[in-house]
Amino acid sequence: MFNKKTIRDIDVRGKKVLVRVDFNVPLKDGVVGDDTRIRAAIPTINYLLENGAAVILCSHLGRPKGGPEAKYSLAPVAAHLAGLLGKKVSFAEDCIGPKAEEAAAVLKPGDVLVLENTRFHAEEEANDPGMAKQLASLAEVFVNDAFGTAHRAHASTEGVTHYLPGVAGFLLEKEIRYLGQTIADPQRPFVAIMGGAKISDKIGVIKNLLQKADAILIGGGMANTFLKAKGFAMADSLVEDESVPTALSLMDEGAGKIHLPVDMVLADKFEAEAATRTTAVGNVPDGWRILDIGPETVKAFGEVIKTAGTVVWNGPMGVFEFPKFAEGTYGVARLVAESKAVSVIGGGESVAAIQQSGLADKITHISTGGGASLEMLEGLELPGVAALQDK
Repeated sequence: MFNKKTIRDIDVRGKKVLVRVDFNVPLKDGVVGDDTRIRAAIPTINYLLENGAAVILCSHLGRPKGGPEAKYSLAPVAAHLAGLLGKKVSFAEDCIGPKAEEAAAVLKPGDVLVLENTRFHAEEEANDPGMAKQLASLAEVFVNDAFGTAHRAHASTEGVTHYLPGVAGFLLEKEIRYLGQTIADPQRPFVAIMGGAKISDKIGVIKNLLQKADAILIGGGMANTFLKAKGFAMADSLVEDESVPTALSLMDEGAGKIHLPVDMVLADKFEAEAATRTTAVGNVPDGWRILDIGPETVKAFGEVIKTAGTVVWNGPMGVFEFPKFAEGTYGVARLVAESKAVSVIGGGESVAAIQQSGLADKITHISTGGGASLEMLEGLELPGVAALQDK
């Protein structure tokens, strides 16, 4: 299933290796909040160090406006990584140019260098060949281990492969194997759970999954658009009116496969402390809105999940950030954790929900990439993977 070369297929001894990692982590007052993504890169870093390479790490962080912004500096990430590796990690105040070149020039096998945020240069997102060439000049081999940005053709993900031989790191390989394999050859029944606010973001995914899945369970704000398409009054609920015709055609195409909520938790306003009521799917009273799936829906979804051989889940079932409207998401999380199925959580808010529910260790694979995992579920080729050398 994975037909690209990995770090196992090349000799790195005595070489400088440029590794694109996904260190896009939350920072507050110069301290890393959640280091899941940093930890995910450590097996690749350690393998390269143990095999005699000098490791140069590059990443983006946040959305700077094409120039340096102190709050998006990777310096605190370099310090945090040093603690996790238990060794010195150098930091270069730029990712290209004299500062990066000087820092890279003095590296010896076993050394680790973190470059400053690639997005401090507008050329990164433009996939500018000049920037890619400068990045490539720092090393002799390129490793992509950043699944979270593999769906973007940027200078540090795709561009650099035009100047250096590119292979996959362990995390990228694992992500593609799990997500790719799950969709290409799932253990059946194959159940997809789709949530989140908008149907418009996930039309391609649902269309692809209709060809492959045995059942698709739909919750979250996107379910409202389907319910409106069925003729239910939605009052103040989030609905994408322009997507109602699409929802209708998807329900026609997926007759018998698409499962929608049968009850819902309503709120009188979009606030954590709103008044709530639980009601069967039907008419939402004026001034009220749907913020979660109800207990009967969790039960009905559970009957489908219980029989599954494979479960792929992307997107929460409600506004789980508000405790009153988190039970639908956590209820589904418990069902997935208890099932015997191969379970894959595809990035974004579903990962936060699984971690908050304390069930992460019961899931087969939790993806580190939101947009990238969605594009894989849609069956699209990821530019950052396509650019790597074939086996």
